[in-house]
Amino acid sequence: MKIRVQFYSRLKDIAGSDLVEWEVSEGTTVGELVQQLCERYPGLEQWRPHLLVAIGLDYATAETPLHEGAEVSIMPPVQGG
Repeated sequence: MKIRVQFYSRLKDIAGSDLVEWEVSEGTTVGELVQQLCERYPGLEQWRPHLLVAIGLDYATAETPLHEGAEVSIMPPVQGG
């Protein structure tokens, strides 16, 4: 199934794009997607423990299953001041 992955901030530079179309198998979880992305874009690995992931407007956990057409956002930690 096809999903869209959007990268934010410094992660766009690592991925070389702010948006990619990604093919995943039925039943793939957010954690499995992040693993696949780290394999494709090795620079993401250093960010992995701190990544924020959302599907649509809702934050997701590693166990959250993906669905056809999901809009996944991958973000670095948010800092404020």
